[in-house]
Amino acid sequence: MESHYVIKRPLVTEKGTAAMELDRYTFEVDPRASKTDIKSAVESLYKVKVEKINTLTRRGKFRRMKYGLVQMPTTKTAIVRLKKGMKIELF
Repeated sequence: MESHYVIKRPLVTEKGTAAMELDRYTFEVDPRASKTDIKSAVESLYKVKVEKINTLTRRGKFRRMKYGLVQMPTTKTAIVRLKKGMKIELF
């Protein structure tokens, strides 16, 4: 899987921006991507070294619409910890 297909977008939330001070960055990734895919994608796109990756998969909830129940999409989030001294400029 190519790098720009693995990482969909960086997640900029209040909790995520506080974690950026600790060299942790949060990305929404493709649900089929493994930790090694995510690591190589971040290293190639942002030119940094990755120390550790934590992933979490959030199953889509069921929502009631006028035409019945609809399941929202399942999302996968990766929290990437960089090596000391590395930074990603998101803004």
